[in-house]
Amino acid sequence: MDVLAAQEAFFQARRPRKDSPHTTAAYRRDLAGVNALLGEVVGREVGELRVEDLTGTHLRSAFGVFADSHAKSSVLRAWSTWNQFLTFLVAEDLVPGNPMGAVARPKTPPLVPKPLRGEDTPERLLAAAAEGARKARDPWPERDVLVLALGLVAGLRSVEMRTLTLASVVGRSGERRLHVLGKGNRDRSVPIEPAMERVVDEYLASCRKRFPQGRFDRGSALLRDRHGEPIGRGGLEYLVRSCFRWAGLHDRVPSGANLHALRHTFATRLAEEGATASEIMALLGHAT
Repeated sequence: MDVLAAQEAFFQARRPRKDSPHTTAAYRRDLAGVNALLGEVVGREVGELRVEDLTGTHLRSAFGVFADSHAKSSVLRAWSTWNQFLTFLVAEDLVPGNPMGAVARPKTPPLVPKPLRGEDTPERLLAAAAEGARKARDPWPERDVLVLALGLVAGLRSVEMRTLTLASVVGRSGERRLHVLGKGNRDRSVPIEPAMERVVDEYLASCRKRFPQGRFDRGSALLRDRHGEPIGRGGLEYLVRSCFRWAGLHDRVPSGANLHALRHTFATRLAEEGATASEIMALLGHAT
């Protein structure tokens, strides 16, 4: 059986799990990245690779090259993806055993919070954004403040921010909540305080002023780029990173955290204010 056909069968078998589009795309990138290197190792085009080529020796060589140009976290994620794929092949009797045991993997890094450093950092960051400190080509402080607040006040992940629509804001004024679709297609509802509600309203007013001919039905994206299109992953990351820089707070962001540091700050402050582990877990959308 061709490796590419086997991988499509793997994704078909996962459909009942209801993986999010983000998860599926990440799995596909992990498989494709190593596929290309396997082709070089075996000496075949990727489309000609057979499941018989998935030996411990070949995979070990491919992952060695993969590790040379990828971070430890990326190697660990790719190893996990391939381990799941090969476990599927074993279950389908397509290979006699899972060869991933012959491929070394990085140690799992300790799971520690990475909140922003400095007790006043969140307030200074929001104040700078509201004052228009970020010198962009087309300044949009209302959007900058909303993005930062979605992390600091609602604890959203990057992908959760990008999948918000106008319909995600539910409830009457003063009782608003954010309906969030999280990892593993798990829904959660995050309460919106009055200050956050004002941030949302001011942003939406700025949208209608900027894009008078724009589409603002309930299914349209909440966060937009300067052209009025749904904001992309790279654009969102750049926005947050530049907010740190223009506010003079880039040295208070833990290495590798960036946007995720906002979410960790949200969780840390909840803990400091006495929230229980189960309450924090529910608001963050964690399964465990």
